[in-house]
Amino acid sequence: MGRSQETFGKKDNEKKRAKKKTEKEERKAERQANAKAGQPLEEMFAYVDEDGNISATPPDPKKKRIIKDEDIQIGVARRTDDDNEDPVRNGIVSFFNDSKGYGFIKDQQTQESIFVHANGLAGGPIGENDKVTFEVEMGPKGPNAVRVKKASATPPPAPAAPAAPAAPAE
Repeated sequence: MGRSQETFGKKDNEKKRAKKKTEKEERKAERQANAKAGQPLEEMFAYVDEDGNISATPPDPKKKRIIKDEDIQIGVARRTDDDNEDPVRNGIVSFFNDSKGYGFIKDQQTQESIFVHANGLAGGPIGENDKVTFEVEMGPKGPNAVRVKKASATPPPAPAAPAAPAAPAE
């Protein structure tokens, strides 16, 4: 004889579905029993006070402020480019793949990760954890680091002063 096609898992799932359905019907019946029928319209209103909080009491008309339409600003103000800002930034190479020619630099000022491509290198090859200076240009997919150079750890030495002539020996 053949065995039944229904397995234990199917029976168990069917029981869970039936239990959820009965629980849902019980919750619905409870909501209907607790519903206040014939509630006056004033009790269903909600008000927003001067601080933006929802309350059941209407706001005090003495605290009303008049706001001009021109003063309302929708959205975020556009950022103005500061000409005083130094375009050269400092950062540390967090990842660079020599074989594929790309990587990321973590900007020390803003802590954001900026994409760098081998075409944007100006001062020779770079590696991970190198300190670099770079400029940022917007590319089609976001900010790109360009004119990337390794930052010199120490400033270049000052030119040596000419030595004073030695005094003649007597």
